[in-house]
Amino acid sequence: MDLQGRFITIEGGEGTGKSTLIAGLTQAFRERGIAVLTTREPGGTPLAEQVRELALSKHENEGWSPLAHALLMNAARQDHLDRQIRPALRAGRWVISDRFADSTRVYQGIDGVSERFLKALEAQIVGETRPDITLILDGDPERLQERRSLRGVSDVFEARDLGFHNAVRDGFLAIAEAEPERCAVIDALVSPEAVVASGLQAIDTRIGLP
Repeated sequence: MDLQGRFITIEGGEGTGKSTLIAGLTQAFRERGIAVLTTREPGGTPLAEQVRELALSKHENEGWSPLAHALLMNAARQDHLDRQIRPALRAGRWVISDRFADSTRVYQGIDGVSERFLKALEAQIVGETRPDITLILDGDPERLQERRSLRGVSDVFEARDLGFHNAVRDGFLAIAEAEPERCAVIDALVSPEAVVASGLQAIDTRIGLP
C-alpha cells in the first residue's frame, strides 16, 4: 500500500453534518486498511483545545474582536500542525480534520478581517501542509436550522442569525469555485449514507483509494 499520508479537510456551515461524514469516512478507510487520524479545529492538541474554549465560548457582554479570533485560530493551528497533523502525515497516516484554514478565511473574513491579512497568516502557518482534498458540505441554512437546534450546541458562531449562516455558505462556495482542483462540494441535505458515498467518490477521483 502507498505509505504516503493524505490530508483531507471537511468544511461547511453549522449543522451540515461534518461529524457524520467524518465518522463514515473513518470507518470506510479502516475497512480498507488505511491508518487514519481524525481531528478538529480549533483543537486537536491539549493547547489548541484550550484555545478552542477561549475562542468559541460565549461570554456575557464581552467577546474577542474578529482580528483576535483570527490570531487565536492560527495560534491553535500552528500547534495542531506541529504536534498532530505533520507527524501523522510523515508516518504515512491519512488525516481527516473537521475544519481547517478555510474556516478561518470564511468566518473571520465575514467579520471584517481583510482577505489579504488572512491569506498572509495562512501562508505563514500552513506553509506546504495543504489539504490534498477539501470536502465542502453545502445546504440551505434555513433548511438546516432544525439540525442546528437539535444538536444542542451553542457557541459564538452557532448562535448567530440566518444572514450570518447564509454568508458562511456563500464564503465556502466561493472558495470551492476559486479552487476546484482541491475542493469538492457535497449536498448536505441528502441521506447520511449518500453524503458518505459522495465523499468517498470525490476522494477516490481526486487522490485515489486503495
